[in-house]
Amino acid sequence: MIRQAMNGLGPRYYLSINLLVLGIVLACSGCVRRRLMVRTDPPGALVSVDNQVIGNSPAASPFVYYGTREIRVERDGYETQTLRHKINAPWYQLPGIDFIAETLWPFEIRDERVIDTKLVPRVSEPADVIAGRADQLREQSRTGVATPLPPTAMPPTAVPLPPNSQTLPFGGVPAQVSQ
Repeated sequence: MIRQAMNGLGPRYYLSINLLVLGIVLACSGCVRRRLMVRTDPPGALVSVDNQVIGNSPAASPFVYYGTREIRVERDGYETQTLRHKINAPWYQLPGIDFIAETLWPFEIRDERVIDTKLVPRVSEPADVIAGRADQLREQSRTGVATPLPPTAMPPTAVPLPPNSQTLPFGGVPAQVSQ
């Protein structure tokens, strides 16, 4: 009796069942989970990845794209470190294979990257050295002696306007200069 009922359903029924099963399989397919973890020695430093704070170390954050990341690690009493770390794509993320790994593969793939860094204690100058420099700069300001800037910090040279120039670009108004 059941067999007769099954034979009477027809090919549309079997097609819809096959499509339903295929849809369930594709909906339950796996994916690639990418995670970047930054660990520091000593732990507890504030960690930023690409100028986004992800927390205190050890800190982890998911990522989507591979490539170079800028990692900044800060902690009181230690030098701030800015690292540029390149994250290379694994073999299963090559074009063509990545479609299979992210869409058709029925299991989850985990790609976890760990970056370890050792913080360097900040060396501060003794208070008497800082006070001596402050006294020296204070004395120079009283006498009118200006300490020249280092060559790399000099502003670019300005191009002087010709004397008695009354026409300014874009209809500007000349400044009143007292002599």
